[in-house]
Amino acid sequence: MKKLLSCFTALSLCLFCSLASGAGVPLGPGDVVKISVYGNADLLTETKVSEAGSVTFPLVGDVQVSGLSTTQAEKKIAGLLEKGGFIAKPQVNILVTLLQSLQVSVLGQVNHPGRFPIDVTRSLADVLALAGGISPDGGDKAILMRNQDGKTTKTVVDLVDMAYSGDLGKNIELQSNDIIFVDRAPRFYIYGEVQRPGVYRLERDMTVLQALSVGGGLTPRGTERGVRIKRRDASGKQEILEAKHDDLVKSDDVVYIQESLF
Repeated sequence: MKKLLSCFTALSLCLFCSLASGAGVPLGPGDVVKISVYGNADLLTETKVSEAGSVTFPLVGDVQVSGLSTTQAEKKIAGLLEKGGFIAKPQVNILVTLLQSLQVSVLGQVNHPGRFPIDVTRSLADVLALAGGISPDGGDKAILMRNQDGKTTKTVVDLVDMAYSGDLGKNIELQSNDIIFVDRAPRFYIYGEVQRPGVYRLERDMTVLQALSVGGGLTPRGTERGVRIKRRDASGKQEILEAKHDDLVKSDDVVYIQESLF
């Protein structure tokens, strides 16, 4: 486990380093940058991009950098320094020390929920890996919520189906401020004459007989006949169903094993 966690940590560091040094990553509000000019140590400045999208730099004042790559911002500040007659042919370098504008949130049943930096090619699977993967209580689906043009959209991605089918079209490329939520895995309850009554993870296409096996099988007084399932219908009303061995168990079902009369 420690080795696995260290691998995820290394991956996160590699991602951060690539973003900090990548010339193609646009700057945005909240980003913290360190700006230096070769041969002019007194101009070294660490500052945050304001909500208006600008940074304040000695001699030239406020400079709009939002939406610019670090390379473009370097050229813009260098041009202002030279145009103002302050420095001839200045060599400006910008290093992103904290990336805040390009982040996504990962919530729910993952091992390390939080906010993670992204670049324009970071996918859903990439960010789930950065979050340490899905926890043991997590389900097979991830919900992607995105605010675009003032409207919120929700996309449900079946991760297991994506892996089995090899359909990487479902591995959506993420955008800044996307929210990924992994719900808990569906569960079912089993009680009555079973060895281990309790609540268990519901596997895909689980039958009543498989649920009975998960519960440890029958007690000496139990019977496989007359199995009952308590289930809520679409309106929330509870119904009691007689169940056969090959019937499918659904999320939040309560399976009851009766006592044998003989």
